[in-house]
Amino acid sequence: MRAIKLALAALAAVVGLACGAPAFAEGPGDSFTYGVWRNPKNTVHLEIKPCGGGQACGKVVWANSDAQADARKGGTPSLIGLQLLRDFELQKNGSWRGKVFVPDLNMVLTGTADFPDATTMKAKGCLVGRLFCKSQTWKRIDIAAG
Repeated sequence: MRAIKLALAALAAVVGLACGAPAFAEGPGDSFTYGVWRNPKNTVHLEIKPCGGGQACGKVVWANSDAQADARKGGTPSLIGLQLLRDFELQKNGSWRGKVFVPDLNMVLTGTADFPDATTMKAKGCLVGRLFCKSQTWKRIDIAAG
């Protein structure tokens, strides 16, 4: 059970890192906000951008020394520049769903992101299907440059 709790904590940390002129993606009903986001502890910044085919991806643009050390312990030598959010697609319910790489665990898991407003991202990650889930709220710190 401890391993599951550790995995969920690591997943939650990564899912929320979870990041042009328009703040929102173009298209009917899109609510995905591109830009740079900080996790609740402000230890990692992620830039979310379009990555083709109507999908969005997110790369780490900054991480403090503790976050970088945690990633190295998990087998990820370099956290900066690492793509953590992969192939996120808009769902019919307005959420975005895709793959999340968790460097602390060296695993790819499923995650979702919702954007209730232009400065808030509610990220959720699940270890198995829709079980053992963890959610966190992230804040926008900058708008992506096209």
